[in-house]
Amino acid sequence: NIDDYRGQWVLVNYFATWCIPCRQEHPDLVRFADRHHTAGDVEVIGVVFADSYDAVRSFRRDNGGDWPMAKDPNGRIAIDWGVSGVPESFLVDPGGIVRAKVLGGVTEAGLEDLLARANGN
Repeated sequence: NIDDYRGQWVLVNYFATWCIPCRQEHPDLVRFADRHHTAGDVEVIGVVFADSYDAVRSFRRDNGGDWPMAKDPNGRIAIDWGVSGVPESFLVDPGGIVRAKVLGGVTEAGLEDLLARANGN
């Protein structure tokens, strides 16, 4: 539950193993997540989009990524967030407000820039 992370920055990423841009962005997400998990300033949360949880777990076992993944079997979470396809990512501030939405794949550098701008740096 994203409310468990209130008080810190959160990157919510919608992901599917069949999505080529999702696979392409994954190494950058791993580096971003590792850097910020160690620093304790940003948490990454994934949401499985129209895919099997087992397929995603297997992909992550082979390609890294140990952030929490939410199952969304009926697509309700994606509907609530206004997701139209994958990949999509949302940067949520410590107060729970979505500060940015990224349509398409992300890069580590792009996420760092987005975070710096959202922090007013």
